[in-house]
Amino acid sequence: MVDHAERGHVPGSGRRPMMSGIGTVAMLAACAVLIGLAFLRWRDIGLGGLLWLVLFVTMTAIRLPHAARNRANAVVQAHSDATERALLLGMFATMMVLPLLHLATGLFAFSDYRLPGAATAAGAIMLLPTLWLFWRSHADLGRNWSPGLEVHAEHRLVTEGVYARWRHPMYVAIWLAVLIQPLLIHNVVAGSLAIPAFAAMWTLRVPREEAMMRARFGTQYDIYAARVGRLWPATRP
Repeated sequence: MVDHAERGHVPGSGRRPMMSGIGTVAMLAACAVLIGLAFLRWRDIGLGGLLWLVLFVTMTAIRLPHAARNRANAVVQAHSDATERALLLGMFATMMVLPLLHLATGLFAFSDYRLPGAATAAGAIMLLPTLWLFWRSHADLGRNWSPGLEVHAEHRLVTEGVYARWRHPMYVAIWLAVLIQPLLIHNVVAGSLAIPAFAAMWTLRVPREEAMMRARFGTQYDIYAARVGRLWPATRP
């Protein structure tokens, strides 16, 4: 979930703590089971639910290779506190666990709502630009991406590619994804809760990230930030 400013201020060294290999395999296996069960309920979850599954699977497939590769980064600074962990937990729950549980089991049917077909169509139209931007922002960051607030030994300020137009294109892609989610999953718990969860992430984390960027890159980042907006793309790279 972290965009360009994955830098920290608590000194440390070595590789960042990551979920164990066994834990990762178990999580992926659980997701695969829930996805399979959801597809078996395709008549109940409808086109919107199926499209959300495509969105989720594709975003996961985009991110996993970067997470595996960047695990080898030598971390020199990292920041993690109760607020950061709560934000990540909220995103994990609302963008992954709750939707998968609902689509696989109908667990939260009590909070279903109805939207016209045009809402699902709007969500479908936004899938490709969302996935493209999510992929492109990972590709442009390369080894500078990580899932937490940290800096590694060879970190650099990325200002090319989509980062020439947005300071936080990965967050833009996630904003699009969480806005699409309630259009595809017509359920308050499984669809709509992702919006306030990510709003909290954006509000609390982005200023901290940008402060860390300024501390690391100084005037270079100030010049970049003055030229490129957070969410609204710059008209010229």
